[in-house]
Amino acid sequence: MTRRTRRDFLQQSSRLLAGGALAGLHGCGSAEPQAEGDDRPNLLFFFPDQHRPDWLGPGSGGLAALRTPHIDRLARDGVNFTRALVPSPVCAPSRACLASGREYDRCGVPGNGTDYPLEQETFYGLLRDSGYHTMAVGKLDMSKNSGNWGMDGANFADEWGFSAQINNCGKGDGMQSYLEDPEGPKDPYYAFLDSLEPPQGKACAEDFRRRRSGFPDTWWGDVITSPLGPEAYCDNWIARNGLDLIEAAPRDRPWHLVINFTGPHPPVDITAEMESWVRDRDGLGQPFAYEGALTPAEHVALRQNYAAMIENIDTWLGRYIDMLDETGQLENTIIVYSSDHGEMLGDHALWGKSLPYQASAGVPLLAAGPGIREGYQCDLPTTVLDLAATFLDYADLPTPADMDSRSLRPLLEGRTDSHRDVVLSGLRDWRLAYDGRYKLVTGFESEEILWDLEADPMETENVAAKQPEVVRRLRDALPA
Repeated sequence: MTRRTRRDFLQQSSRLLAGGALAGLHGCGSAEPQAEGDDRPNLLFFFPDQHRPDWLGPGSGGLAALRTPHIDRLARDGVNFTRALVPSPVCAPSRACLASGREYDRCGVPGNGTDYPLEQETFYGLLRDSGYHTMAVGKLDMSKNSGNWGMDGANFADEWGFSAQINNCGKGDGMQSYLEDPEGPKDPYYAFLDSLEPPQGKACAEDFRRRRSGFPDTWWGDVITSPLGPEAYCDNWIARNGLDLIEAAPRDRPWHLVINFTGPHPPVDITAEMESWVRDRDGLGQPFAYEGALTPAEHVALRQNYAAMIENIDTWLGRYIDMLDETGQLENTIIVYSSDHGEMLGDHALWGKSLPYQASAGVPLLAAGPGIREGYQCDLPTTVLDLAATFLDYADLPTPADMDSRSLRPLLEGRTDSHRDVVLSGLRDWRLAYDGRYKLVTGFESEEILWDLEADPMETENVAAKQPEVVRRLRDALPA
């Protein structure tokens, strides 16, 4: 596999900044529609990090105060899965389950301390081998343990199944790797920051280190604006890279692009521009049963920042839709929006992910595009794991026998109104089975927990003793 030098990449980074999409998608309008021949649809997958399921706009059944008009458009023009879980609510295992199409216990990545097994097949590779031009930008987290991104972000692209790839570090990983000896960039994003005048990599890393110093409260509660401007902000850089890859993609083949944003993962760092549209926002609520150091006013501010990160990603979704429309590709592109896991955001006095609560294991999941029924709200239990088989199905490829993933395409196209009866999730010692109403959790506390989410959406009362038949049915669905 060809490796570019750091100097080559820094030159490319300068070009990305100069021709970025923040200037109005300049350069994208020259792309031509997909050539005749292979008419399979393009597959655009927005995959942010740590977007909890109930933080969408009113058009997606979420918060009235949150402005996500483009995600809402996916709900209006497509299918909104309201009860979606991830197969494992932490970064590396969740992405490994998706890539392999395998449930947590078979994905080969038990936690963030394990890289994706290079010998294990991915659905990305199956798409590529069938003729798709497969692309990835952002925080892939498939080499999270080793931090082996490469200065151009292309390390392991061939093994993972990508034709083109710019893989960058996450927020915490980037801070740590930049500041460790020898100090300096170890991935393409920090290389880009240090290519600017003045260099900004150290300022970004030190900002994250300051926020991390008072973990967990300052990691979430420090709402001071980022030292970076909009041109240097990581999610904007990631989105521009994706636009450039689409523009450079061959027009005689369908393409797949997964955009792995670093937001809305903490810290809640936002630019001054982003702060200007949310700082006075009301209606974003308070955490449930919070006991901790942050005041109600501080919760309001951090939730404003969390909202700004989501709204910034939604703005990029709108720009991608506009670009696809302008270049004649929208009518042949399936668009999916989801996340690798949720965020507790102070509920139950907890932060982050890795927990069986709905705020942690649940995510948004929406899809729209040619042939997909419009304005359909699906309340069936659903898993992000099934996106692997779904993308393969749209590529006219069979699901391999060793995958646990099941295609959502029949449901998306209205050929059925049923799918799974139960979906699974797990991490380390706990496992859960969820049927859309009841959630059985084992290994999380000293006894089995059964939550009735219809009667108890905040998951506070264990009703296992009252519902032994439900417990038995869901326990039978769990792995041995």
